[in-house]
Amino acid sequence: MQHWADLLLEQIRQTTGLEWVAVIFGIAEVLLARKNNVLLYPAGIAGSAISIFLFIEAGLFADASLNGYYVLMSLYGWIIWSRRKNEPPVQIAHANGREWLITALIAFVGWGVIYFILKNYTSSTVPVSDAWVSSSAWAGTWLLARRRIENWVVLNISNLFAIPLLFYKHLPLFALLTLFLFVIAILGYYDWRKLYREQIIKSSNLLA
Repeated sequence: MQHWADLLLEQIRQTTGLEWVAVIFGIAEVLLARKNNVLLYPAGIAGSAISIFLFIEAGLFADASLNGYYVLMSLYGWIIWSRRKNEPPVQIAHANGREWLITALIAFVGWGVIYFILKNYTSSTVPVSDAWVSSSAWAGTWLLARRRIENWVVLNISNLFAIPLLFYKHLPLFALLTLFLFVIAILGYYDWRKLYREQIIKSSNLLA
């Protein structure tokens, strides 16, 4: 236990100011997502953009590419969340069958592609779990952009695998951050269910 505490303190001491900014934007993003606030997207874009720079600098090109995906999905989500001319904003809803199919394809096909790349073109020692954490996060991010309640469930599947993986790779600070995101995602799920019920009641009153 003392070993992990010492490792965590050492990692905190070595964390740069830019890394802290990226982490703060990441925390802000998930808290804003829980509140169903569109500002989660500029926060996510800022955090991911900084992370791309940091990962390239560290030689972690796969992680840089993953954050590039987050930037693109954040732009996509920002567009469809925003009110367009003469169109209402996208409402919170449950994922339908087609969206679940796309989610499964992103998760499982993405896992296969990432695993193949990690296994054959990198020195990764954990290609199976590393690929799954990334692909399931891709799928959850897509559902978030669609404003689907189940995004929190899928994102937490990714978090559930990421936490022990990060501890195994001796990255306790990021493991604790992911644990925090796991808890927020649980709260976000129930918050969005409440907002969804309020939408239904509001729509029913308008039709009455």
